[in-house]
Amino acid sequence: MTEAISDLPLSGVKVVELGHIVAGPSAGLMLADLGADVVKIEQPGVGDAARNMPNHGSTFFFLNRNKRSLALDLKSKQGVEVFERLILNADVVLDNFSPGQLDRWGIGFEWAEKIRPGIIYCSINGFLDGPYKSRPFLDELAQMAGGLAFMTGPAGQPLRAGASIVDIGAATYAVIGILAALMRKGASGKGGVVTAGLFETAVFWVGQHISRAQITGKVPEPLPVRAMGGQMGWGVYQIFQTRDSRQIFIALTSNRHWIRFCKALGLTDWIADPELETNSQRVAAHARIIPRLAELIAGMDFDDIAALLDGENLPYAPVNNPSDLLSDAHLNQGGHWLNVNPTGEMELKMPMMPVVIEGQSHRVVRQPPRLGEHTDEILEELGYTTSEIRSMKDDGLVQAEGGLLQVEKGSRSDEFSR
Repeated sequence: MTEAISDLPLSGVKVVELGHIVAGPSAGLMLADLGADVVKIEQPGVGDAARNMPNHGSTFFFLNRNKRSLALDLKSKQGVEVFERLILNADVVLDNFSPGQLDRWGIGFEWAEKIRPGIIYCSINGFLDGPYKSRPFLDELAQMAGGLAFMTGPAGQPLRAGASIVDIGAATYAVIGILAALMRKGASGKGGVVTAGLFETAVFWVGQHISRAQITGKVPEPLPVRAMGGQMGWGVYQIFQTRDSRQIFIALTSNRHWIRFCKALGLTDWIADPELETNSQRVAAHARIIPRLAELIAGMDFDDIAALLDGENLPYAPVNNPSDLLSDAHLNQGGHWLNVNPTGEMELKMPMMPVVIEGQSHRVVRQPPRLGEHTDEILEELGYTTSEIRSMKDDGLVQAEGGLLQVEKGSRSDEFSR
């Protein structure tokens, strides 16, 4: 399909992505960043729905670097013929359509396995097997149903996280499944089906609270309630306001932390206080400790308190917003950004995958593609002639070099729902 990137671990692995919005493209992005050749199939004239979202293309730009776009109508007989040629040399087919959609198009796993033994099909669905399997589902719904929103918001005010964490989390588990399936394929030649579920991802993350509910026989209190009441298990484990209107989270999780912290802030009387010697004692004295700390830290600028904590190697964090991260010293000096310039007018910093493999070089090989940007290239690789490609374009079967954003807002029916 394309030249190998020999220094990346998935060099030579060929992936066909039928992904849209966040979950599918997230998995495709991880595989592409690891060196796989990812061909993203999009509907001509419509494309990935993320191209049309009212967020200036931010979601699409983030999740679609290092991929090639083939605009192909899979709902036509000739489109299926093109898809067949594509998977004859593919290792993985990835989708986040509604369950069974590929079978309804006639291109499901059983069909593919006959023509490409060893193929791996991976689907990111709302649910794994069970009564809810066919129910349409989304990230926010998974956070609600999975108990995550209950544990995140104040009592009686369930709150979703401020990012598409379940979509991306399910995509990550999908990639783990794909990598395991590739290992099995290397040993036995056997492919198979991998499925990741949004609901089950959220439930997995709430596992510690599910365990606690069974042990205590009580519904766990949401984290904001526990944090406000000093029930997180630590005497000092919360946000404080600084004089310059910033916020800092301080987390003291050992007696050594406590002693060094008191020394740094001049709280020597607390070091000698027999009622504050252990963490459990400090938790019990939460109402006495926190107001004094809050008043003390409110009289200090953020940089000053941060310097004191750094000097004692104590755990703390600034409460950052997304814009703050662009100037973060660790991210910039550590080289943890990839620069993407999809429009040719504005270079954007994009987070790398949060994993480093020795010898691996994270980089942008391809900018987020225009709709069908690589259609001609891919069809030529599949053996189609120039005249055949032109005929397919004339028939609307494929599209080449469409827009980057704001493509035609055609209706994407339920087949595109998770």
